[in-house]
Amino acid sequence: MTTDTVAAALGKVFKAYDVRNVYPQPLNEEIVWRIGVATGRFLLEKAASSSTPVNKSVAVSQDMRPSSPSLAAALIEGLLASGIDVIDLGMCDTSFQYFAINHVNSAGGVQVTASHNPIQYNGLKISGPQARPVGAATGLKEIQTLAATLGPRGSLPALGKLTKQDLWAEYRKHVLSFYTPNPARAKPIRIFCDASNGMAGKMVPLVFDNVPGIEITRLNFEIGQGFAHEPNPLVAENMLPTQQGTKKIGADIGVCFDGDADRCILTDEKGEIIACDHLTAFLSGYFLKQAPGSAIAYDLRSSKSVEETVLSHGGKPMRSRVGHVFMKQVMRENDGIFGGELSGHFYFKGNHFADSGAILFAVALSVLAFSDKPLSQLIAPFKKYPQSGERNFHVEDKAGVLAAMKKQFGPLGTVDELDGVTIDAWPSQGFWFNVRASNTEPLLRLNAEAKDAAKLATLLAQLKPLLGEEAVGH
Repeated sequence: MTTDTVAAALGKVFKAYDVRNVYPQPLNEEIVWRIGVATGRFLLEKAASSSTPVNKSVAVSQDMRPSSPSLAAALIEGLLASGIDVIDLGMCDTSFQYFAINHVNSAGGVQVTASHNPIQYNGLKISGPQARPVGAATGLKEIQTLAATLGPRGSLPALGKLTKQDLWAEYRKHVLSFYTPNPARAKPIRIFCDASNGMAGKMVPLVFDNVPGIEITRLNFEIGQGFAHEPNPLVAENMLPTQQGTKKIGADIGVCFDGDADRCILTDEKGEIIACDHLTAFLSGYFLKQAPGSAIAYDLRSSKSVEETVLSHGGKPMRSRVGHVFMKQVMRENDGIFGGELSGHFYFKGNHFADSGAILFAVALSVLAFSDKPLSQLIAPFKKYPQSGERNFHVEDKAGVLAAMKKQFGPLGTVDELDGVTIDAWPSQGFWFNVRASNTEPLLRLNAEAKDAAKLATLLAQLKPLLGEEAVGH
């Protein structure tokens, strides 16, 4: 590959929070080898200047995609060429990777995965010490720049040492430390679980098999041969098998994991999808009983019921920008006990502030185990206000529209620009909304909520002339 070809490919695969694109072009073993060398050098440099001692090693793991083994091999080869030692964890979910980094106190970790993307995609999720995310503002740009300067794959010798570790027993113990069975419960909790042909197909049996008090009916647990449906539970049609299966078997709860199993979406016993902000509100009471007065983090698109619930339990509600990088930062800065965002990522202080689909699942089962009410009744009190859901609009002059919104709606309430523009007129007018710009497309994303359906309809009618054409399929 020529220097220009390499630079062009790197420019296509590096994103704001990770490395991701179609395999084998532009993402392939040659490109991943270079990223491995650059990542190893970056992590060694950070380890040398860290105030907290870490081992000069990097944990590497992979998901079940057909391209993952060869990409992981190229990544390991590149990391070893940088001089850093590599701990090969094998095939596991992304949350396992976060656990392992902390368990072995490594300088960081890399998971080969494309998360919820279709099968032709792959990528890399890079973490630093304590599983802190490495994004564009915290190292990815440096890694990309360094990768572009390197010679071809094989031009550097292996300087680091490679070892393999099986940490599944330790990971199972860690996840199940968040699960409390109820010995007095007459019947086990019945679960319908769709693994989406992703890493939950390996994780769920190894972590949740033979656990007292639960009974799991499985769907799409076969891995490595493609996806029965897109492994993205945020898309409504991908949740249909979970909804239908939950009702068919009379399960107490349904769960659908994404491709790398760091996210999951739940349904109640009726097969109704539980919105992640309502789940955050519900579980905040559980965590605040364990740690009174603690902070609960939530993304700023969440329902007002989250803030109200956290305050009612004596906690500290902490709004965050959208995205795991920002949620983890807010969790750490405020010593948050628990956090949730609409994307299905949930964060736990007891998990080194990292997100985990497996732990969210374990916590939900713990709460259900000690309740005599069905999940639909437990969630109902938090579904207080009508919401728009996230709506996308084609807008070329994004800055101009945001300015117009501040001018028109700002006098009605408070304005903040933590992430896009939020107008909060909740006490007086009974509504709030947030509008954020897409980083990659000419789109504005709207989330709105009101105290009643009439107020929401009026608000949306007032916003639409400013926002223009609604985008379908985003």
